Amino acid sequence: MDLLRWLFDAQIALGDHQSLLVREVLGNIFGLLSALGGMRRKVWAWPVGIIGNLLLLTVFLGTVFGSDYGTANLLGQAGRQLMFIAVSIWGWYRWSQTRRGLGANQSAVSPRWASGRERIFMVLFMILGTGLLTPVFRALGSYEPIWSDAWIFTGSLLATFGMAKGWVEFWLVWVAVDIVGVPLLWSAGYYASAFMYIFYGAFTLTGFFIWWRTRNREADRVELETIFPDPTVDVRK
Repeated sequence: MDLLRWLFDAQIALGDHQSLLVREVLGNIFGLLSALGGMRRKVWAWPVGIIGNLLLLTVFLGTVFGSDYGTANLLGQAGRQLMFIAVSIWGWYRWSQTRRGLGANQSAVSPRWASGRERIFMVLFMILGTGLLTPVFRALGSYEPIWSDAWIFTGSLLATFGMAKGWVEFWLVWVAVDIVGVPLLWSAGYYASAFMYIFYGAFTLTGFFIWWRTRNREADRVELETIFPDPTVDVRK
């Protein structure tokens, strides 16, 4: 209980009137580690991310958890932590099953470009999801500008789903989330998360190019195996 009490109350002083919650910092560190694991296509990225989601859930619902930290409840930010947990459980299962079929030493997913239909789905999902959630979050009393909160929630759901599916484009969705998230979080007083979003922006661009290169390398390998099949395999069988 003492550890939990410390975790909920501990702060890092930035000056006379500013401080950071330790659990906000820790939640973002776990999120960064999860993103690193996702870049390397490791199954452990999912459970590590879930720990970060649980920590950040308590941050963005500060008044619910008895905290005076921050200036507002961000319902989209809080809701997306719950969404992350649900989708991460599915992604964890999906990647575990894939790796089990490929072998313990193999990556959990093979990156691929989304199809034309899937890309249309992604664009429509972002637009419609933001439009539908904005009045919902407004009615619940979320922080202005509310469309930003709705955009972040919608994009986070889409990006997490895209990661589980192995779409290379999911990294670009995270970039779109980060661009909107930085000014929203800063204005709401969540400085650690705003700073981490800046770092995430550069990190997700790196992840995009790494997955792009990996996808091209694996596509070249498949093409070579098609042209030059394994001579030890009797193709007449």
